[in-house]
Amino acid sequence: MSRLLSSSLFLLLTLFAAFSLSSAEIRTSSVRDDGRPIIPFDEFGFTHKGRLELNVSKIALSQQPGPGPDLSRVGFFLCTRDSWIHVFQQLEEGEIRCALLSNLVKRVYTFDKLKGGDSFSTVFSETDADQYTLLFANCLQPLRVSMEVKSVMYNLEGKNGDRRDYLSAGKTILPRIYFVFSLAYIVLVGLWIFVLYKKRLTVFRIHFFMLAVLVLKTLNLLCEAEDKSYIKRTGSAHGWDVLFYIFSFLKGITLFTLIVLIGTGWSFLKPYLADKEKKVLMIVIPLQVVANIAQVVIDETGPFSHDWVTWKQVFLLVDVVCCCAVLFPIVWSIKNLREAARTDGKAAVNLMKLTLFRQYYIVVICYIYFTRVVVYALETITSYRYLWTSVVAAELATLAFYVFTGYKFKPEAHNPYFVIDDEEEEAAAEQLKLEDEFEL
Repeated sequence: MSRLLSSSLFLLLTLFAAFSLSSAEIRTSSVRDDGRPIIPFDEFGFTHKGRLELNVSKIALSQQPGPGPDLSRVGFFLCTRDSWIHVFQQLEEGEIRCALLSNLVKRVYTFDKLKGGDSFSTVFSETDADQYTLLFANCLQPLRVSMEVKSVMYNLEGKNGDRRDYLSAGKTILPRIYFVFSLAYIVLVGLWIFVLYKKRLTVFRIHFFMLAVLVLKTLNLLCEAEDKSYIKRTGSAHGWDVLFYIFSFLKGITLFTLIVLIGTGWSFLKPYLADKEKKVLMIVIPLQVVANIAQVVIDETGPFSHDWVTWKQVFLLVDVVCCCAVLFPIVWSIKNLREAARTDGKAAVNLMKLTLFRQYYIVVICYIYFTRVVVYALETITSYRYLWTSVVAAELATLAFYVFTGYKFKPEAHNPYFVIDDEEEEAAAEQLKLEDEFEL
């Protein structure tokens, strides 16, 4: 029993650390014959006018520990991340035998108030501004619980407190942020179309693919802005989440495919893909499908689900594998250009291409590191009031990456590559000899 409780509590600490930026909208959860000591539901940042509406129905208890069980040790409570660490210590040290008995948690409802009923509704007012997690505690092992849970968390806004904001404090400005970034991408799409038209004689297929990536990113941000806007006002996405998932799926696949194609030099250096480059695409595309499925499951089910942690691990693993896989074509192109420089007598041209691909290699690594590591760290250490900063940081990094890619690989006439005198060629040849010492 104590070992099960310890492992469950440790898992919950992991869940606290793994909560994503998904919106704590109106959520309905089904719990079926569950014997876990702790079940986490939703996380939400309350202001001083926070409210929790909890509606639980079809409550069924099985395998009760004996006649007349103490149902005050079964129920819902709110707890902050910092408080939970101390509650965990209290449980480990034996100061308390149930999380509901701690003075560090806020009890919302305990099952001793059911009085034989199978449902209840309660409204809990939260006046202490902080980020809380709604949890269910079952301290009567081997008691198993089945129930339908509908949780609604919001903050009251406006002069009279008559307007509900279903987005967590710190995320309430996300609709505007996503909309502003979508406008920036609309400008980029217009500029890119202008560049393609102006330099249409030197446009390759890869440039049209880059345009498609920009358009999908724009649509993705617009749908996410509408998704968050509807959740903020009504607590429900009204179908915008479906469009967001669709465009997020397409954007993810096309972005990773674009990085692979640019890394291989497809279209602007060579008109075909080698077998090993095709294999990379055959790995990346299916993995992106799995990653997007995992993301939908993570967002839509919530941490109360038994498989939520598994899907979270699948998403992180697949994302890491994709990020590593897209680097291989860039490395291969660098090696191929280095070998070509020794044999085809075009040292200056190959040095220019080699420098470009090395820059791209470094930028891709920086982009992956920043959006996967730095942004996550920023989200973890930032106060719940400023969680929007991690979104801004991620979107700025993505925007910078798109601008860099477009600028470095924009349509260009090839004349500068051929107007090279002998001195420049000799200097480039000497430079390439030194480049052999470069290590990736």
